[in-house]
Amino acid sequence: MTLWRADDAARATGGRATGDWQADGVSIDSRSLQAGDLFVALKVARDGHDFVAQALANGAAAALVSRIPDGLDDNAPLLIVDDVQAALEDLGRAARARSDARVVAVTGSVGKTSTKEMLHVVLGAQGRTHSAEASYNNQWGVPLTLARMPADTEFAVIEIGMNHPGEIAPLSRMARPHVALITTVAAAHLEAFESIVGIAHEKAAIFDGLEPEGTCIFNADIDADALRAVTDAAQVTGGPVVRFGAREDCDYRLASVQLTADATVIKADLPSGPQIVKLSAPGRHFAANALGVLAVAEALGVDATLAARDLSNWQPPAGRGTREVIVLDPVDDHSITLIDDAFNANPTSIKAALEVLAAAMPEDSVGRVSKGRRIAILGDMLELGPDEIALHQALAQLPQIEALDTVHCVGPRMQSLWEALPEAKRGRVVASAEELAEQAHRVIDAGDVVLVKGSKGSRVSLVVDALRRIGRAAGQQMERR
Repeated sequence: MTLWRADDAARATGGRATGDWQADGVSIDSRSLQAGDLFVALKVARDGHDFVAQALANGAAAALVSRIPDGLDDNAPLLIVDDVQAALEDLGRAARARSDARVVAVTGSVGKTSTKEMLHVVLGAQGRTHSAEASYNNQWGVPLTLARMPADTEFAVIEIGMNHPGEIAPLSRMARPHVALITTVAAAHLEAFESIVGIAHEKAAIFDGLEPEGTCIFNADIDADALRAVTDAAQVTGGPVVRFGAREDCDYRLASVQLTADATVIKADLPSGPQIVKLSAPGRHFAANALGVLAVAEALGVDATLAARDLSNWQPPAGRGTREVIVLDPVDDHSITLIDDAFNANPTSIKAALEVLAAAMPEDSVGRVSKGRRIAILGDMLELGPDEIALHQALAQLPQIEALDTVHCVGPRMQSLWEALPEAKRGRVVASAEELAEQAHRVIDAGDVVLVKGSKGSRVSLVVDALRRIGRAAGQQMERR
């Protein structure tokens, strides 16, 4: 399906098209570009203009540029504009304007991407649904997602994130959602805000872009002052205001959550009646996200029972609580269970991840250590501001710590947690993820359940990679026998 024709794109951006090209997609990365894409030469980490020739050689239909790169043929298909970022935003607005899609915007301190993926599963069962790749939720990710939206889309799910004040409102106005959802407000990016109330005001700015009579949906299980800020912002819109959570006064109330080793069973009271939801992944935080999804579904006119059924098909995105078995010895079928939650971390998400680990069941009497263990490998939580050391130390007081056997700590901030832990819980403490990755084979044993969690900048995903390599090496050794 043609997404953009040269004349349509030129009209949307006020630019000048060379050639009569048509594009089937939009890309900002020449390495992952598909033949037929419009390549957008953004200046992010590097200047995209340096890769235009490569993109065209790889099959790009055209390139969106602010200048003609050196070495191009005179007949190279281009869309020439004054500013590439502004033109991408114009494409996003134009794509949104030409579509009759019902649009949902999602933000929150944690759970944005998981909730976006849940919504994609639920709404995808009801009609043609478009959503962002990965965590494309910033100043270029949101317009890129919109610019990629086919005109015949029926539902769109737009994830909106932030690092600093003032980021969310313009992105919400660009998306013009019919429903706006806040998954939660918690201590994340505190170094850019004076308090959690400041974060609440920024998250509530997602309501600024709502279409007339649009619905505000938010988690009410948050700090009281933050809840007041979000509620006030929602009421100003004049549209429906929906609260979800465990509080008695919630419109969508979480009646109970049962965690098993590999599932979450949710009982919820909805305005339309009680519902039971079974998620194929453990996590109390996933339960809250699922309840918000049910609220969105009903706001869009989707039957809650169908939505609850389809939620069972959802799986966590990579790096956000995915579980996998890593075989250490193919002959004896010895293995560990890895919980990969290495994409991001703050105090709220670490508490949720430790609860999942505490509910997991290790296997005894299969390894060198007779008792299977619950092991946490925790990397630094970043962007927490002046109280970051105290926030790391406070993790030692979480009740879930009692159920763990060993906690390995990665990074200078997590060292403060290691020092606050009971001595019996202390594992290794290292300055960098590279160090622990080198020691990965020494900190695990058959039967263990291992959680790896940390902010992306802590690079604890390197430990995940090291654990996976142990499994691959075991498989290769088996093949050689």
